[in-house]
Amino acid sequence: MSHNNQTNYDDTNIFAKMLNGDIPYHKVFEDEKTLAFMDIMPQAKGHVLVIPKQKAVDLLDLEPEYAAAVLMTSKKVMQAQRQVFEREGIIQMQLNGAQAGQSVFHYHVHLIPGSIHELGIHAAKQANSAELANTAKQLAAIISTL
Repeated sequence: MSHNNQTNYDDTNIFAKMLNGDIPYHKVFEDEKTLAFMDIMPQAKGHVLVIPKQKAVDLLDLEPEYAAAVLMTSKKVMQAQRQVFEREGIIQMQLNGAQAGQSVFHYHVHLIPGSIHELGIHAAKQANSAELANTAKQLAAIISTL
């Protein structure tokens, strides 16, 4: 199976649109290589997505420096989630390909404060925008102190 970013990456996917500033989102953290934001269809309260600012469909497409940056951003988000939600358990999930359940074909990591045994169905219902904005602000405030 070939992984050619020029043919496989869709510049109109929702995360590409977010990176281009074409659609709004609730930002938790951003640096030169990554963006972390609230999932609008969360599987649990506080569900955050971390994406690289690289056109990568899945892990096989991801350049090592972007992979490292995603992990470093994920660590910051997890530290903030543990404080905001007063819990140790954070699910870190990453899906590669439609058969694995990937629905947005831009590499991303799910960080979900919850138990794998209690997860809701992804994309089942949209979260309240005001609640997402509030949670994003709480997480961002903690990350800014790390």
